[in-house]
Amino acid sequence: MPVLEVTLDPNEDDRKAILDPLLAFNDLKAGDDHYQPLAIFLRDDEGEIRGGLWAKCYYHWLFVELLFVPEIMRGQQLGTKLLAKAEQWANEQSCVGIWLDTFSFQAPGFYEKQGYSVFGTLERYPGENQRVFLRKLL
Repeated sequence: MPVLEVTLDPNEDDRKAILDPLLAFNDLKAGDDHYQPLAIFLRDDEGEIRGGLWAKCYYHWLFVELLFVPEIMRGQQLGTKLLAKAEQWANEQSCVGIWLDTFSFQAPGFYEKQGYSVFGTLERYPGENQRVFLRKLL
């Protein structure tokens, strides 16, 4: 009989024990898909990474996991340029669209100005704020 075990210090092998069969099942049902990571870095004058965009393409959608422009670099349209480069790359990969999430205190208005639309919100996360999910069809 299966046993439920709670652990607060799982390791990467534990994660893979759940992830690998889940991905195999997903591929069986949704079709095997090529997974491709994408990173677009913002580097300072010394060549150090100070921000950028981190994403992954799978099932013909690009998911933007991280987008950060440090305060000292803001006001130069870098967020817009990062998204435009990611969008160009997604088009080259024949992606259907791009999706991402942000908090209500971060940048939902910025993404809407870039043509993204809200497709979901998670209320009271964190606190009285919202987690906002946005997408843009290509």
